[in-house]
Amino acid sequence: MQTPTAIDHDSLSHKLEQIGKILRLIGWVGIITQLGLGVVAGVMLLFAIAGRNFNQAVAPAVPGIAIGRGFQNATTPGLGIGIFWAVCGIIALLFTAYLAFRQLRFARRLRNPNPELHPKKSEVMRILRIGIIAGFIGMGLTILGGGTAMGVLLSKSIAQPQGVAIYDPTRIIRPLDVLVAMANMIGISAHFLGTIASVATANWLHRQ
Repeated sequence: MQTPTAIDHDSLSHKLEQIGKILRLIGWVGIITQLGLGVVAGVMLLFAIAGRNFNQAVAPAVPGIAIGRGFQNATTPGLGIGIFWAVCGIIALLFTAYLAFRQLRFARRLRNPNPELHPKKSEVMRILRIGIIAGFIGMGLTILGGGTAMGVLLSKSIAQPQGVAIYDPTRIIRPLDVLVAMANMIGISAHFLGTIASVATANWLHRQ
């Protein structure tokens, strides 16, 4: 027959094992989601930046446009701001991926038989709260970038005359404009998923 102390110890060990499994699962999901979507958004931004630089390089060769004015018009006004906010959002994604890696380390420490090496609940909650704050900041940055890119696309679509050839490069909707918007949308999705996972984990741990 087990003593109350042995029963309490087994219950505590089972609870710590369960918490470790949850932290490990959320940590891996966070790393794969944040890094995977971050890489996709980064590749889109690289194509957009490469296309932007290429347009700047060939702008002086556009017939009928002065060299100085052609260089400026080779890039879409406002698109650089969208790229900037998207890059900031990707940096925030890398930070949240690092926090997810910290959760994996916590899960590993919980499997250690030495109770002194177990992380404190306050330490785990602090990392989760930082992840939630970072997720909201990342969503805010990518929302700004996505709003800017969508504003550029909307202004171009409104400015395009119907049935008339367009010679002004700033009024043409190009693939790089769409890539910037898509990169920001992917960043918003990645931060949203990471924030939801952190909030759910924090609420679950709070009830334990």
